[in-house]
Amino acid sequence: MNPSYRKLFNEHFSTEKYEHLIDSISADFNYKPTFRIGETPFFISNELKNQLLEGCNEVIAFIQKDDFKELTNKALELNRKVPNEDSHTTFFAIDFGICEENGELTPKLIEVQGFPSLFNFQNNLAQKFVDHYPFLSELTPYLSGLNHETYLKLIKEVICNNYPTENVILLEIEPEKQNTRIDFLYCNRDLGIPVVCVTELIQKGKKLFYTNADGVEIEVKRIYNRVIFDELDLRTDLQLNFDFSDDLDVEWAGHPNWFFRISKFILPYLKGKYFIETTLLSELKEIPSDLENYVLKPLFSFSGSGVVFHVKPEDIEAVKEKDLYILQKKVNYLPIIQSPDGKVKAEVRILCVWPKEASAPIPVTNLVRLSRGEMIGVKFNKDKDWVGGTVGMFER
Repeated sequence: MNPSYRKLFNEHFSTEKYEHLIDSISADFNYKPTFRIGETPFFISNELKNQLLEGCNEVIAFIQKDDFKELTNKALELNRKVPNEDSHTTFFAIDFGICEENGELTPKLIEVQGFPSLFNFQNNLAQKFVDHYPFLSELTPYLSGLNHETYLKLIKEVICNNYPTENVILLEIEPEKQNTRIDFLYCNRDLGIPVVCVTELIQKGKKLFYTNADGVEIEVKRIYNRVIFDELDLRTDLQLNFDFSDDLDVEWAGHPNWFFRISKFILPYLKGKYFIETTLLSELKEIPSDLENYVLKPLFSFSGSGVVFHVKPEDIEAVKEKDLYILQKKVNYLPIIQSPDGKVKAEVRILCVWPKEASAPIPVTNLVRLSRGEMIGVKFNKDKDWVGGTVGMFER
């Protein structure tokens, strides 16, 4: 996409240099990430950047509609509702596939999430690339005029809301076992926020507490929530000492309700050049005759679980809760990144935060996933190189 930097990077690339990059990440915490990190950044031209931001702005305009909560109340009815919801989401992730349509490159919206992503890993990954390829310092992973220092300051403000970091926790299910653990480690190191398992919280009245490394009970004033209820519901072995449904005296950095409100649930409502034809299964008038051109997706699953890529009529007929599934037209991902042996597909996630008093979400950085398989995702890219998670680098 940015041919001069692609050429320069590929000329300097070596497998040994890639291994050194991974080793430098692993050395930060004596821990190697469990997901695959791609060999290269994605060099994003100003033209594509502007298209991505235009698409983002259209999604942002939709979630700012006065009747947005009324429109998405059904998403909560279909799941669980947590008390003390705030007026808007804190985190917002917007995924675009880099596609071809009518012979032209265009980003197409794949998914939206009102949930945190790898806000702490991505800026460190960008710096690791710069450390190993110094000419990349001419580029930036940040948006909205941010740099490394102002980015960290904004992220901390949004997560902590002026509370001392010891009263703010990153909450997850067995965080040491999660694929995203590397992000938690950087969050703790860079922002000073403790990482706490859901089983370690103690409820006293309406207040929550955790025990710090010195054995002292500390009140939790604000929760940076990374818990996915899909996973929590499956973990019947876990003993929690509180209930998410209780009216607790705590603030949320990423209230759980927004995971459901801003999700695939809103995709059927989005119309425009960056959006894909999407139909709620309960509103499907007839099964398309060209079903091979569609994907069947559950509304609220995480990390691609439950997606049916090669859809058959019986797959649709077998769905009992048709309010919980969408049928989405397939898009033609354009292999765009030149690797040493062929081209690679890309998906760009624009990461936004929405400070409490701000009028709208702010795009701050990005996450990129590279693929050689028919879909973006681990199971479609096993035993392949130049695939996995990486970061987009923009012209300054």
